[in-house]
Amino acid sequence: MSITPMFKRSAPSSETRRVLVTGGSGFIGSHLCERLLEGGHEVVCVDNFFTGRRDNVMHLLDHRKFELMRHDVTVPLHVEVDQIYNLACPASPIHYQRDPIQTVKTSVMGAMNMLGLANRLKAKILQASTSEVYGDPYVHPQVESYWGNVNPIGPRACYDEGKRCAETLFFAYKQQHQLPIKIVRIFNTYGPRMQPDDGRVVSNFIIQALTNQPITLFGDGEQTRSFCYVDDLVEGLMRTMDRTADDVSGPVNLGNPGEFTIRALAETVIALTGSRSRLVREPLPVDDPRQRRPDISLAKQLIDWEPTVALRDGLLKTITYFDGLLAQGEQPVRAVR
Repeated sequence: MSITPMFKRSAPSSETRRVLVTGGSGFIGSHLCERLLEGGHEVVCVDNFFTGRRDNVMHLLDHRKFELMRHDVTVPLHVEVDQIYNLACPASPIHYQRDPIQTVKTSVMGAMNMLGLANRLKAKILQASTSEVYGDPYVHPQVESYWGNVNPIGPRACYDEGKRCAETLFFAYKQQHQLPIKIVRIFNTYGPRMQPDDGRVVSNFIIQALTNQPITLFGDGEQTRSFCYVDDLVEGLMRTMDRTADDVSGPVNLGNPGEFTIRALAETVIALTGSRSRLVREPLPVDDPRQRRPDISLAKQLIDWEPTVALRDGLLKTITYFDGLLAQGEQPVRAVR
């Protein structure tokens, strides 16, 4: 499905590069691969397909500058590239909690392997970190200088602490090897190519609404989230990478500062789909954050970036995508935590 951008994109680079995208067949990674190809770059897309889908990049396979490689980043990789976007890691609770040991290995060993590759090549490398490094925050909105409130042995720790350790590794390589690094902390992102069974709130609500199932609110539904459309997020990733090494290493928050309650999101999805779904409540998952909203002052200052896609507009495109999946026979999913 082709998505028309709703913002002014950064100008294409005049220099053609060979770019490695780990996790490149995933939700965000596949959109990033598209944008890089549009900019004239060569793209090496690496994925082990644990959560990534080959269908997400099927339309790119015939592109002369696109290469798809099945590989697990916990194993060293030997390729020649100019830049590395390290996006490899399950990002939804249902997926990263399925095999917590592998999640930690992907975050930590994957980061070590990609940093080792970047150091050998002296290539610029960007780490896709996460707002989950802030845990259940006492500071709101979350700023990059906040150290977070994370339970190191809870059910989400495999992801939260894995990403925190990856950030530590990146800065260790910067300090010890003067490696040009970038770290971005990604807040809730949504859009076409999300998996219908990933357990995330946007995909859950849309699938439930389109199939007239009860829409599941965990807790009272008053916990808040901020939702960034994927086109905006990819623009932020590319702008961060394009800055010179000493200009911005990060971490930099990338997300939409618009804050909505989960209940308000559910009601919006019902209205946009014309669904007959009703709201039902279930217990709140362990360590589920009560608030999540990025302070993006640093992104505005350093990379001249802020999201432009309104939640309603992004939801409409995402609803259209999931409606198409259901029409093709994708099985509806029940709510998961």
